[in-house]
Amino acid sequence: MSTAAVPTRPGAVLADLLPSATTASRAFARDAGLVLGGAALTGIAAQIFLPVPGSPVPVSGQTFAALLVGTALGARRGFLSLALYALVGMAGVPWFAEGASGMAMPTFGYILGMLLAATVVGALARRGGDRSVLRAAGTMVLGSALVYAIGVPYLALSTGMSLSAAIAAGLVPFLIGDALKAALAMGALPVTWKLMGRRD
Repeated sequence: MSTAAVPTRPGAVLADLLPSATTASRAFARDAGLVLGGAALTGIAAQIFLPVPGSPVPVSGQTFAALLVGTALGARRGFLSLALYALVGMAGVPWFAEGASGMAMPTFGYILGMLLAATVVGALARRGGDRSVLRAAGTMVLGSALVYAIGVPYLALSTGMSLSAAIAAGLVPFLIGDALKAALAMGALPVTWKLMGRRD
């Protein structure tokens, strides 16, 4: 594919670089496929997990996948992808982290946080939040913070932990991993735009 063939449109996200649909029905089918793919990617990434001793929250790939889905698809499709992921898991499909499903788990707040985070990072991506190293880092850090802003209080309420105990169990052990994920996004997202021939 020639980079010269990529159209230049303001406010685009990576998914918008796919060939344009010629009819409304094809556009709907393309968007539906992107939403389904985003939900599936998050579900697959959630199966990459590592239990954390002393914490009910595992290290998993689902948060990183959710942030990438939101960034690549934009706010609307990102929201729909994570909403689908959440609803299918709530219905009983065991594709949350550690093969879990349903709402009766102390980590469900993190999934709600991912829904918000995917929407926000998608909106930021339309404003160039994934085009440079520093912008991508800021976008990922903000997205991660939103996940914890909902996940940690939910963890405290659902387990009876104090807020400080929930922070110790549901936030502190994951800071180094989140920094590594942000660093990965800092490199991958701007490079993808450059490979596609799109620069600020």
